[in-house]
Amino acid sequence: MTDTTTAVPDLGSGTVLGYPRVGPRRELKKSIEAFWAGRATAADVEATATELRRRTRTRLAELGLRTDVPAIPSAFSFYDHMLDAATVVGAIPARFAGLADADGRLDLAGYSTVARGAGDDLPAEMTKWFDTNYHYLVPEIGPGTVFRFADDRPVREFAEALAEGVLTRPVLVGPVTFLALAKAAEGSPEGFVPLDRLADLLPVYAQLLEAFAAAGATWVQLDEPALVSDAIDVPADRVYAALTEAYAALATDLARPARPAILVGAPYGGLGDALPVLAATDVEGLTLDLVRGTLPTGPVAGLAGKTVVGGVIDGHNVWRADLGAALDTLEALQALAGPESRILAGTSTSLLHVPHDVEDEPNLDPTLRGWLAFADQKVAEVAVLAKGLAEGRAVVAAELAASAASLANRTTAPGVVRPEVRARLAGLTDADFHRGDYAARAAAQQERLHLPPLPTTTIGSFPQTPEIRKARAAHAKGEITTEQYEAEMRAEIKRVVELQEEIGLDVLVHGEPERNDMVQYFAENLDGFAVTQNGWVQSYGSRCVRPPILWGDVSRPAPITVDWTTYTASLTDKPVKGMLTGPVTILAWSFVRNDQPLGDTANQVALALRDEIGDLEAAGIPVIQVDEPALRELLPLRAADQPAYLDWSVASFRLATAGVREDLQIHTHLCYSEFGEIIGAIDGLDADVTSIEAARSKMEILGDIAGAGYPRGIGPGVYDIHSPRVPSEGEVEELLRSAVGSIDVRQVWVNPDCGLKTRRYEEVTPSLEHIIEATRAVRATLA
Repeated sequence: MTDTTTAVPDLGSGTVLGYPRVGPRRELKKSIEAFWAGRATAADVEATATELRRRTRTRLAELGLRTDVPAIPSAFSFYDHMLDAATVVGAIPARFAGLADADGRLDLAGYSTVARGAGDDLPAEMTKWFDTNYHYLVPEIGPGTVFRFADDRPVREFAEALAEGVLTRPVLVGPVTFLALAKAAEGSPEGFVPLDRLADLLPVYAQLLEAFAAAGATWVQLDEPALVSDAIDVPADRVYAALTEAYAALATDLARPARPAILVGAPYGGLGDALPVLAATDVEGLTLDLVRGTLPTGPVAGLAGKTVVGGVIDGHNVWRADLGAALDTLEALQALAGPESRILAGTSTSLLHVPHDVEDEPNLDPTLRGWLAFADQKVAEVAVLAKGLAEGRAVVAAELAASAASLANRTTAPGVVRPEVRARLAGLTDADFHRGDYAARAAAQQERLHLPPLPTTTIGSFPQTPEIRKARAAHAKGEITTEQYEAEMRAEIKRVVELQEEIGLDVLVHGEPERNDMVQYFAENLDGFAVTQNGWVQSYGSRCVRPPILWGDVSRPAPITVDWTTYTASLTDKPVKGMLTGPVTILAWSFVRNDQPLGDTANQVALALRDEIGDLEAAGIPVIQVDEPALRELLPLRAADQPAYLDWSVASFRLATAGVREDLQIHTHLCYSEFGEIIGAIDGLDADVTSIEAARSKMEILGDIAGAGYPRGIGPGVYDIHSPRVPSEGEVEELLRSAVGSIDVRQVWVNPDCGLKTRRYEEVTPSLEHIIEATRAVRATLA
């Protein structure tokens, strides 16, 4: 049992659950990509990482987090925190086992290979991290997976900080979430789930905790976001039983001081029924997301005496907090938990999901900048609340007044509310959300397009070459004129069209060389948005994006894509797709205003896109793709909240696309999501063709599609573009035969998993050639 005579160590009065790890100038991205390209050594990458960790600790201390207690988290990763957890416990996929040393440890090259694949060995599958735009690598766990304490890197990183005088709090994925999000390894028996292996995994976590204690750690944070979600494959009662088992072993049987105090993190939503289960364990602390979740309605048995981090600062969005209301919430939490509990101010999630520093955005309008809080500003907000909790409101009265003034300014600023936009929304009717009968549409589209069986296409983007990026940067700096820049982009489009015709694709795209990002590009051309200069956020691995800021009512002042698309169509006799990003994805990959319902904002964006689609239709473009890769991403984690979301998200897509004639073919694209639970919503989009990620999962989605009787065109991806490896013709053919064996061949399209922007032509060209050859081989067998 826990040694109750050992006092719970101090955690301070304010903390954050994590901090951005790629660096304010994407230093880690640049370093590790140089390593992959052979331009840097592993030692070079380690040096960059060491400096980034040092700078993070220094900055968090400057912003007000204490260094004598573990208020500063130690949560670094070279690529992904789920991959890190797998390497710590030795759970490397069997096909990569030969990369580890005798102790089971991977070097940086081996770690990168698990993430990115090599040769015929596919990388670990990738999917979305709860309802965020972060992607994690899915562990593969089977009955025979051997767990062992294989890598003490987190302990070494803790010791690194302690040697510099900073007592940090190591952060790792907890054992329940690690197994609940894992997939059964290939060859596992039917009915096996990775959570079956919990008892075998817990001794390794115990060893890890003991190693932290020996190194001097007083607290360790184990993140268990699986507790706030109904959207995982494991039933809630099984998760709760696992929670009890795990923390009996780690917090009860493993007594302090042989281990640090345990803080269980529960970000991304309210704990709901999991709260009393967690509170009943002997863990010393827990976190509550009080942005997505709410305060308990009454006292919670077991909460008294624990350390509780009240997550009142939004780690998911960029708006300044209402500090007065946040302090009210923390004081209410103290009253609920009782005087013997320690209440800390904190963030709702890790700050991984927001950029570093709004003061590093000199080009933002000063008024807008005053409404925003990036990671550094959020840390400062936590410090203010911590001071208010510890010393009283009067001590932070000036900061509370400034917060209230910012909120008031935001409500009355020009552009936040535009009457003409609101009036257009109010005038919508049911007819604005519906197209005609699909069978009639399909016949009209085939009459217009004359497509062969298994038509081939790509998702939209082609590689963004160094030359493209150089031209864009030169144009932004004024070193070349707009006319020169556009001439270079047209030359690139012509080259991409010629390449597609040479390869033999059926429906062509323009390659999107003029677009910096599939969301930012539209944000730059729509009213109500602002874009950042240095607002980088990690999406996966070394991939970083700059989410736009949607701050006001949205409209389209002028056509955006029409000139580029019509130019492309003039270069070929084959059908050309217009390429747009859908309303849900624009919201999901932006920082969206939090002062009105998301559905209203989505419909404003949808109307802007509807105007663009109308202009493309008038220009004679026969196919228009409206990408919604984030449709599943925004799905609420609690089942009770999902129907309302699916209603407005599907409606916004239909509002954008329903105004066209029947012979115009509407495509959409969805990627890296578990689709089975939203197959009805995908059907509800009423797109003529839907392309989806399927290569890494080896067409697992096809069972859901077939079982649902999905009636329209479907393009299950046959080329995983998130890996540098080139699939063989035989590999593609096998995937394609699986597709036509599962669903009606007349429905099947052939395409990559996603856009090709991040790949190189040395990978893309042979991959597309293999796709065409595999398609021809399968076509030849069709009756």
